[in-house]
Amino acid sequence: MARSGVRFEDVQRAIDELMAAGQSPSVQRIRESLGTGSFTTISEHLREWRKRREENRDVPPPRGMPAALQELAESLWQQAQESANEALAHYRREADDKVDEAQESVTAAERRAEDAEQRETALSAHLTRTEERLTEQTAELARLQADHDNLQANEARQRQACQRLEARVDELQREIERQAQAHRQEKEETEAAHQARLNQEEQRHEAAEARLMGLLDEARQERQAADKAHVTRCERLEKRLEAAKAEQQALQEALKEEEKKRRAEQQARREVETARVNLDEERIRLGARLEDLQAALASRQARVEGLEKQLEARLWSSLEKMQESQARLEAAAENASGPDDAGPEQREDV
Repeated sequence: MARSGVRFEDVQRAIDELMAAGQSPSVQRIRESLGTGSFTTISEHLREWRKRREENRDVPPPRGMPAALQELAESLWQQAQESANEALAHYRREADDKVDEAQESVTAAERRAEDAEQRETALSAHLTRTEERLTEQTAELARLQADHDNLQANEARQRQACQRLEARVDELQREIERQAQAHRQEKEETEAAHQARLNQEEQRHEAAEARLMGLLDEARQERQAADKAHVTRCERLEKRLEAAKAEQQALQEALKEEEKKRRAEQQARREVETARVNLDEERIRLGARLEDLQAALASRQARVEGLEKQLEARLWSSLEKMQESQARLEAAAENASGPDDAGPEQREDV
């Protein structure tokens, strides 16, 4: 059904102007004359105009035309109209099918492009969040590494302190040995005279030894406690470090996967854009082909109209010649037989 943008009267007025200018009416020329309207609407109005013109042409033939000539003219005109209508219907169906297919392809391509854009937006947001988490994990890993380095430095300092204590213990032991040796020498030389002093020295030796043993016990306990605490903290830090490394590895793998998906989405989007461009080009090409077909149809219609005019002219010429021949035959018959020689029956025999 024609749309209400361009009326039939407007199309008919444009057709009258074109025919007055000696041009055959076509969809393109009518649209150029009107300056507006769709090809579909103008084409439907043009078909209606031709239908009405054919109905107006359906009048009795002129008097005196032979029946055989009249039937021949009507048969030729009917064949020309059927051929033109079949070609027009075929071209219009083919063009409409192409346009519908192109429109459906464009709609599907636009829908896929919108889906690809939405997936790319979500993927970009997810990738941003993943990068932020990776940055945070990297900072946490650096902090844990710094704590581990500090613990190792503390362990080195404690080890050095233990070494100093052990050196001090060795020095005290050597001092005790020297004192014991001097004490034994003094005891051998002045055992009797210095018995009281020996007792005093023995007490001093026992006190020093007791003090030394206490220092050794304290140093061993402190070292054991420090070693145990260090081992515990190292194990805890190593576990946290391994967990952080595992999470970092997982995040890196997820990041690689997201990058792969993003590249795939970009490739799909480029393919959709290419398909959209191809569909646009196909739609333009089909539109141009439809215009060419309409122009060809208009040209064919003009040729049909020209043939119709030629046929009509030939028919009228043949009719005039037949009338002239009939008049000459009648005149010759009248001249050949007078009123006294032959009656009506004899003239009929002649």
